[in-house]
Formats: sequence, structure tokens, C-alpha cells
Amino acid sequence: MSVNKLFRVILQLISRDILSGVYQVADKGTFSTNDLIRLMADSLGKKARLWAIPATLISACAKVGDKLHLPLTSERLKKLTESYKVSNQKIVSSIGEPMPISAKDGLKKTFKAFI
Repeated sequence: MSVNKLFRVILQLISRDILSGVYQVADKGTFSTNDLIRLMADSLGKKARLWAIPATLISACAKVGDKLHLPLTSERLKKLTESYKVSNQKIVSSIGEPMPISAKDGLKKTFKAFI
């Protein structure tokens, strides 16, 4: 989610009478890690360089990391590779309209802001 989109959503929440509670502020849609890397490269005007490394090799490296106390461990690998999906339905219903821009456009705008 881009910073601009987050500010717009917060302003809408502040300006309306909305029930208190926990809201997931998230874009609609899902992205794989490869999709995000391609999107980052595209926003920088570069070609994404993705390497096809066998999962078994990565797992073996993580197991070595467990034994030698390296930065890549089995636990960290699990966190990096598990899926995380949330729903923004509650906040969209509360503000009464869809998110102001698409997830893809918001991410591109955020990536360009760091250039």
C-alpha cells in the first residue's frame, strides 16, 4: 500500500463516524515475491533478475544456518516463504468506497518515492 493511499484512508476514517475496532489497511489482491521484484525493477526502469534456485538447496542452506548460527535459519526461511493474506473488507465497508488506487499502482508509486 502506498503512503498516499494510507493517508487518504486515514483521512476518510477520521472524517467519518466509524465504529472503533481493529481494521486491516491493505490492498486488494495478492502478489508473489517474484511479482514484487518485477514491479520494483519496472518502477526503476530496469529488468528484473530472478534466479531459479532449487528449494532443496535453500532448505539445506537453512539447516546449515541452524547449526552454525548464520542469518538464514529454518525458522527465518519459513517466515520468508509462508503466505500472508489479509482482508480489507471491513475498512472498505466502513468508508463506503473502494481503495483510491490499485495495489499495483500504489506499490509502483511507493517504489519510485525511494529513488
